[in-house]
Amino acid sequence: MVLPATTPTPGASPESAKERRAVNDVVIRLAGNSQDGIQTIGGFLARLAGRSDQEVMTYMTIPSTISGGPSIFQVRMGNGDILSSGDQADVLVAFYQHSYESHINSLRPGGVLIYDSDHVAPNPEDRRFRAIGIPITGATVEAVGGSSKDKGKNLFVLGLLARIFSLDVAKIGGLISERFGGKSEDIVRNAMLAFDAGYATPADNLHDCLYQFEAPAVSGGRPQITTDGNLALTYGLIAAGVRHGAGYPITPWTTVMETLRSELGKYGGIFVQAEDELAAAGYALGFAYSGHLAVTGSSGPGLSLKMEALGWAVMAEMPLIVINVQRGGPSTGLPTNVEQSDLMQAIYGSHGDAPRVVLAPKDVEDCFYVALEAGRIARKYSTPVLILTDQALATRIEAFDEPDLAKLMVDPKPDLSPRGADFEPYPLDKITRHAPPGASIATGKYPSVSGLEHDELGHPTGNPALHMKMTAKRREKIKALGASLPVPEVFGDPEGDVLIVGWGSTWGPIREAVGQLRAVGTRVGQIHLRNLHPLPPSLEEIFARFKKVLVVEMNDEGLYGFGQLATLLRARYSLPSIGSLTKTDGLTFRISEIVNGVLQRLGRAGTDGGYAKPSRI
Repeated sequence: MVLPATTPTPGASPESAKERRAVNDVVIRLAGNSQDGIQTIGGFLARLAGRSDQEVMTYMTIPSTISGGPSIFQVRMGNGDILSSGDQADVLVAFYQHSYESHINSLRPGGVLIYDSDHVAPNPEDRRFRAIGIPITGATVEAVGGSSKDKGKNLFVLGLLARIFSLDVAKIGGLISERFGGKSEDIVRNAMLAFDAGYATPADNLHDCLYQFEAPAVSGGRPQITTDGNLALTYGLIAAGVRHGAGYPITPWTTVMETLRSELGKYGGIFVQAEDELAAAGYALGFAYSGHLAVTGSSGPGLSLKMEALGWAVMAEMPLIVINVQRGGPSTGLPTNVEQSDLMQAIYGSHGDAPRVVLAPKDVEDCFYVALEAGRIARKYSTPVLILTDQALATRIEAFDEPDLAKLMVDPKPDLSPRGADFEPYPLDKITRHAPPGASIATGKYPSVSGLEHDELGHPTGNPALHMKMTAKRREKIKALGASLPVPEVFGDPEGDVLIVGWGSTWGPIREAVGQLRAVGTRVGQIHLRNLHPLPPSLEEIFARFKKVLVVEMNDEGLYGFGQLATLLRARYSLPSIGSLTKTDGLTFRISEIVNGVLQRLGRAGTDGGYAKPSRI
């Protein structure tokens, strides 16, 4: 679609580069209501960064009510290693008075407050920030037309930010065209009118708050892609050879399911939306029985309903990928907030002894690669593999190098090779290998597959000695996987005062916290566990090199003062040096929270802001 002629010239700016101050990276927090389209602004900024060879990371909160309510979208973009969305904002855009009052303290001293002067009256005595009042609502109505009311003010703000940071207007125009191109040309035209109006804000109103990003480092050669964790995970599943699956909608898993429904048919597969969670697990197990690597998934409440079927998967030794996009709990809990409180459920959430594998990606890029690893393990060890991602990763947008799909794509065809007369699916001395229906069996008889305890041919048995042997068989293959895992790498100091242990989406904030702590003389290291069950080898040797081991995780300290992973590690290694830093506010860890937690445990004074950097703009 052709953009309107009013679009500014690519790269053009009313100010010269000399009039702009250079910045390396910036944190922009957009605060309004969920109906204002602030997620759209944030998404445009994130994708622009990805297409400009910049680093980017986002964070968002949305209300769980259908009617909507207060919401934020935070974007950190620029150059260098961006590992978190930032503790404090350099720029706060406040759409309403409640947005200003709720988020003004998230703005760094010396930062820039941009507020809609039609709705916000800031405290004139607060001189910590540079305040810029723009009649965002009125200017949008004037630009687009009264019939549109205040629709489009998100695009007005996008234009304003493009002006302030000298963003690539041509690329933004392309993103807008892509986003609205499937709709009428009037919608695209109105979107660009609102954008142009924001971009044309007079320089006198910007109080010399004009910046320009420093040139990015030379690209490594591979093109970047910009996406969120759920989408990265979905395409990782396809690359891993998943062509069949089933699920039931629940926040924040649903976008994985919806993408699989739309994409698997293109690869000759199918995804079924089942009538409930247990049925979804049953469908997926049916696909697995037929020889296909299959997937099912949900969030914590849905995983609770799938547990009976997952017990069958363990007993029958079916290769299956199960995804849990964790959210706050228990029960329906906090549907749109983040928690890491389903670890015990993932490992132990079935009756009986039901060992299975649990993995957790550390960032959006790793969501893609952890799906490949889950597929490899499920096939090799004939076992269910659970992937614990979370709401923060699900909705976070990051940019990373495009995977080399030609080298990574896995052949999804089932193994229909002939089986000899001596074929046994459940040999006591080997890992189970099923014969899918359609495979030639020399005896002419297909072995049984059952949730009952069974002998080597799958025939049900109640023999006590055989049950002990089969239980050990299912256990020992998981132990063999653990022994084959690589020893975790220690980032930072290899020995010293504190080792910070994390898992899942805490990786970035921990990594930045380690850098800040080392800068002030603390001897601190970090390991991040991708393999949560079984655990990788040699952890006890790594722990022994540090005076304290602090496990950082987003769940409750429980009755005995330790988070879920910390409890497992203390049970496994019996080390009193293992402690916990936990939180359950539904928000991701701030760097300062980790810094202060470490300093307090070392008996040193912490501060409310930790060692956060001063304002960069």
